[in-house]
Amino acid sequence: MRIKRILAGAFALTMAFAVASCGKSGGSSSESKPQGGKELDEEDKATISELKDQLEDKELANKEIKWMAHYDINPSEGAVKSPGLELFEQKYDGKVKWVQTTWNTRYDDLANAVMGGNSPDFFPASDMDTFPKGAIKGMFDPIDDVIDLGSDLWASTKESSDNFVFNGKHYVAVIDVSPNYVCVYNKTTIEQNGFDDPAQLLEDGKWDWDTFKTMCTEFTDADNDKYALDGYWYVKAISETCGKPLIGLDNGMLVNNMSDPDVEKVQNFMYELGKNGVMFDRSTNGWQTRGDGTTGNGLGDYQTLFIPVGLWGIEAPLATTKPFGDMEAGEIMFVPMPKDPDSDTYYISSRVDGYNLCHNAPNPEGFAAYMSCLMVAKDNAASIYEKTLKEEYKWTDEMYEMRQRIYQMAAEHPVFSFADGVSAEMDAAMLNVSQATMLTGGGATTWTECVGEYGKQVDFIVKEANTKISDTPTN
Repeated sequence: MRIKRILAGAFALTMAFAVASCGKSGGSSSESKPQGGKELDEEDKATISELKDQLEDKELANKEIKWMAHYDINPSEGAVKSPGLELFEQKYDGKVKWVQTTWNTRYDDLANAVMGGNSPDFFPASDMDTFPKGAIKGMFDPIDDVIDLGSDLWASTKESSDNFVFNGKHYVAVIDVSPNYVCVYNKTTIEQNGFDDPAQLLEDGKWDWDTFKTMCTEFTDADNDKYALDGYWYVKAISETCGKPLIGLDNGMLVNNMSDPDVEKVQNFMYELGKNGVMFDRSTNGWQTRGDGTTGNGLGDYQTLFIPVGLWGIEAPLATTKPFGDMEAGEIMFVPMPKDPDSDTYYISSRVDGYNLCHNAPNPEGFAAYMSCLMVAKDNAASIYEKTLKEEYKWTDEMYEMRQRIYQMAAEHPVFSFADGVSAEMDAAMLNVSQATMLTGGGATTWTECVGEYGKQVDFIVKEANTKISDTPTN
């Protein structure tokens, strides 16, 4: 059974990473040109121009910064340029060159670039898997020498940046705190099945595990291929509603929360939910979600009730959001994940929108300038992104208001998981631990069994990593 769960977990999470990534499938990195996204309109460009005076006046010695990731910061076809990038271009005549990689090869490509003396300038921290391992292994440099985190500009995220301190230095420039997941649903499906709208349940304080379980159980009809839950992320999305990650960080040290009572409570709920067969069985579909694995499949044809996914899934052109439903008809809506019925708090699984400075980056000055542009744009150009969501991506006012509400929840009660940023050994263990109670295909176990099988192993990995955090000098 243990081998079965290992293989099943590996397939399931590999598919999740593949779908979440935006990079192409090549096996090595390469420099790539932007692919024809949309420019901001003249009114929005004028708004951005007014922000230039808030930035330091200087001439960059090197106007190009190199970005290594599995996706491009420059807008892809159909997407709209971000205000931060527009400000970087206007103020500093800056350019971002994409050093293209893939989800599966990005760390190998980064290591090869750093060791080969051809480092990119920056790398995404938003997947929450760069720290602390990236600092321990010398893949990244501290940002303190190029960014003044004590300044007014960085005051709003200084506390979040303090979560990423290694040997007294900060390793992530945090731009914002964002929700990892929202619970996306199709309003037509809700109405056809006679359910209360989750957005109204949230407003009434009734959007909790009990209501969620009832809706999932009543909707599921395996004979008619109707399953309440689908997607690659519902396991972690539900688990962290307890307010605790499986692997957390306390005073700069990793913590194994597998035996925490709150974690045990939510995992027991997940096991009972899974026993009702409410999840689409990915084991019957090559460990993909319904259909060809496209995110959103099932919602648009009313065969799926909920898909927990990042907001990126629906903050996109209509061609991308079509599997979720008819955006222009107002079908698509979302709420935060449900809360513990015994708690008054909606804990939000969260990540940072942030960036790492690569070791021996060729243009740290340019990196710092771009980070400043992102901060200024975030605080002053929110109306431009609202316009993009509503006019380009056809969001409703209700959707935008819910987005604002969930971001505020994430700021107030974030749950940060550090499981993906430890080591390959932790990654292997978490393939099994994270989905033990809801693994499809007959492989699910109780949480007590999971802790008994993997608890000591994870304790050892955490202890080993904490020793390295304490003993390893910075670059």
